[in-house]
Amino acid sequence: MVRQELLDTVKRLMESPLSEEVDRRVKEFEALGRAGEKEWFKELCFCILTANFTAEGGIRIQKAVGDGFLTLGEGELAEVLRDLGHRFPNTRARYIVQARGKLGVLKKAVGAFHSGRVAREWLVGVKGLGMKEASHFLRNVGFKDVAIIDRHILNLLREHGMIDDRELSRERYLRIEKLLEDLARELGTDLARLDIYLWFLKTGRVLK
Repeated sequence: MVRQELLDTVKRLMESPLSEEVDRRVKEFEALGRAGEKEWFKELCFCILTANFTAEGGIRIQKAVGDGFLTLGEGELAEVLRDLGHRFPNTRARYIVQARGKLGVLKKAVGAFHSGRVAREWLVGVKGLGMKEASHFLRNVGFKDVAIIDRHILNLLREHGMIDDRELSRERYLRIEKLLEDLARELGTDLARLDIYLWFLKTGRVLK
């Protein structure tokens, strides 16, 4: 019954003016998917930054650093991240510099996979990207078949009786993703849009 309440709430949002904003955001993701390698890499850096941090903070830092993700040395980047208020400037700078090893192959490699879920298995080999961060990146470059399972989504599902613990192993992540996939199917939408609606329910905002 509680699950049905969540379905009904999301359905009302889908029939509200919010749906136009959600569609605009998804079109932005699709446009980023058509962008070049450097833009993809900067988005990858954003997703590395958001691990154990905030989406708002990641967006702010991404805008401030810009092409510095491509050029700054590890020490310089760490100093910039520290000045911009990131919680883990040294670790994230190291992960970003290491991730430059994917520059030049990132878009081609991800685009070669037939689904976001298969691409995610390759991406989680990048230091600093777990299941959530890799899914976040893939959604932001236009994939619609992966779920971004963060604390907001976990709390919402727990409140509606769909999960009952806080563990998020790889296996648990995939099980919860299947629950969300079932929700999306019942609502006649995709995981990319569903994530935005669910995130809005917990935060009152539409970000990326």
